[in-house]
Order: sequence, then C-alpha cells, then structure tokens
Amino acid sequence: MIDLYTWGTPNGRKVSIMLEATALPYVVHPINLQAGDQFKADFLAISPNNKIPAISDDEGPDGKTLHLFESGAILLYLAEKTGNFLPTEPIKRLECLQWLMWQMGSFGPLLGQAHHFNRFANEKIPYAINRYREESRRLWGVLNKQLDGHTFVVDPDLSIADFAIYPWTCRFEWQEINLEEFPNVKAWMERMSHIEFVQRGMAVP
Repeated sequence: MIDLYTWGTPNGRKVSIMLEATALPYVVHPINLQAGDQFKADFLAISPNNKIPAISDDEGPDGKTLHLFESGAILLYLAEKTGNFLPTEPIKRLECLQWLMWQMGSFGPLLGQAHHFNRFANEKIPYAINRYREESRRLWGVLNKQLDGHTFVVDPDLSIADFAIYPWTCRFEWQEINLEEFPNVKAWMERMSHIEFVQRGMAVP
C-alpha cells in the first residue's frame, strides 16, 4: 500500500494521475497547504523540504518501507516499480527523461512564478508580471513545437512526461495563456482530458 501526501496543486496531481494509471493501491492523506500542514513534524519526517507531493511505500526496494519526496523522483520510482509509462528503448527513455526534467526545471517553476505574481502577490509588480507572463508564453511555445505531429510528448506512447506536464497546462488562465495560440498543446490537452485515469487523478484529493 502506498500512502500519498498531497494537495490540489499541479505537482500533487502528477503523482495521483500516475497512481491511477498504474492501478497501484494507495491511500490519500490531504496536506492542507493553506492550514500549514506541510510544516508539521510528521510530514517533515517524510518530506523534509515541506513540499507536496510525497509518498510512503511499505513495499519499497528490498521489501523495506520507502519515503520519497519530489514529484519527478516519485514518477520515476513508480514507473520503474511497475514497468509502465517509461520507455525501455534507450533513446526514447532519454527523451522522456529530458521532458520530465524540462517540466521540473522550467515549465513548473516558471509557470508557478506567473501564478504567484498574477494572482497571489500582495503588490502588483509590472516587471515581474510581464517577465513571467512572457516566459510562460515562451515555454508554451516550446511545448507546442514538440507536440507538432505528436500524439503525446514522447510520441507515440503516453509517458510520465505527459503526466508531469499536463496538470500545469490546466492552469493556463492563471498564466494568462490564450490556448488558441498553441493549437498543438490545446489538442493534446483535449486528448489527455478524455483519459479516465487522468480525470480521476486530477480529482485527488
């Protein structure tokens, strides 16, 4: 049984999508970020960076209980544990890892800054708003180019790269993105939205 510690954010939803996709048994433990649950000692023992998501797996490597944080690391672990959603062919595997790292290093953090300055900052700072709006548009353009003629990010198969990227695109309005400017991403989002396990994962917690 896997214990999932999460909240309704793009990073959290990456892992719930993966768990639904692999049909691994799991229990959800909501970590209410607004209430400060992420700073409680029992959660910090699992996720020392006080970030969701995190998991505990009582059937980890060598049969030992595993605690794991960082959504990208969790996706890789679950893919390797189940043998699903990570290509085995070396070049395709590296392509998948490349796009996973792109999401972890660029698409998530920079879009997260757009969310902050567009919606949550107490002071409206035009420089910051413009900077992260334009960087968001650039990154969407990178993704749009990758999806040109592709069914999924690492064509032709669905992978953890799709699971990592998709929840962030769903908050396009927070990033002030016009989907009509990125038709390949829009079409991919539509495909992703019709997958039942993606729908279930997006509803967690």
